[in-house]
Amino acid sequence: MEPTSTKLITRWAGAEPTTVEDELVVEEPLEIRVAQQSLIVVMRTPGHDFELAAGFLYTESLITCSDDIGVIAYCDEDVPESQRGSFASYQNIVNVQLTEALDLETQSGWQRNFHANASCGLCGKMTIDAVRQQVSPLNSGFRINQTVLYQLNDRLRTAQSVFERTGGLHAAGLFSETGELLIVREDIGRHNAVDKVIGQALLADMVPLERHILMVSGRASFEIVQKALFARIPVIVAVSAASTLAVDLAQEGNLTLIGFMRGQRMAVYSCPERVHCEA
Repeated sequence: MEPTSTKLITRWAGAEPTTVEDELVVEEPLEIRVAQQSLIVVMRTPGHDFELAAGFLYTESLITCSDDIGVIAYCDEDVPESQRGSFASYQNIVNVQLTEALDLETQSGWQRNFHANASCGLCGKMTIDAVRQQVSPLNSGFRINQTVLYQLNDRLRTAQSVFERTGGLHAAGLFSETGELLIVREDIGRHNAVDKVIGQALLADMVPLERHILMVSGRASFEIVQKALFARIPVIVAVSAASTLAVDLAQEGNLTLIGFMRGQRMAVYSCPERVHCEA
């Protein structure tokens, strides 16, 4: 699998939309198995998967040297031929056969079958099938004017009080359909910031958020799109790029995913019909 992929997107410059091809970084799950026993699912950009599996085992003290590894291979036999080009690709499952059997239950401080994202994210996912949870597509007729979207970045940035002091935190903000910032939360992990925003909305009896907009200070990943679908948020705006998997899930969920929100420019990756221009 290639580390990048092109997607057809809609770019806006002021009041003018243009359909163009854009190159995105690929985000895919990698299930690491030890002796065919599922160990962890990590989200990664394809490439150097065997090195990733070996490095993970080593830094978790499950092996002590390369001699502990017998064979590392993709689990070709576990995926039907018809599915090898899809989310369940055989290149998303790696099996590590060790020279000596490893009893995970006896490893101090180790908990088998969890999920680790490059910058946090979904936890407790045991297999690739568990990563993509079943969430019904949005059926909201919500539409938003592009002039409202252009205001969000400055409003979120102004509200990032901790970032102003440290420069090291992500932020997530929940906006109304008129662009009013209702909830803002900061966290070292953008997924944590999103969880905090949705949790506050839940406690305030605001969920489902069918006429709201979620903005994140970093990139838009698969996990963030999935969290928004659970909360029924129809529009996500990100300051940075979106991954291929995030765009795919947004399209499946009828969610409008927007990236590269800078001034009066943005890239609409999915459901561009939800964004309209003021007459």
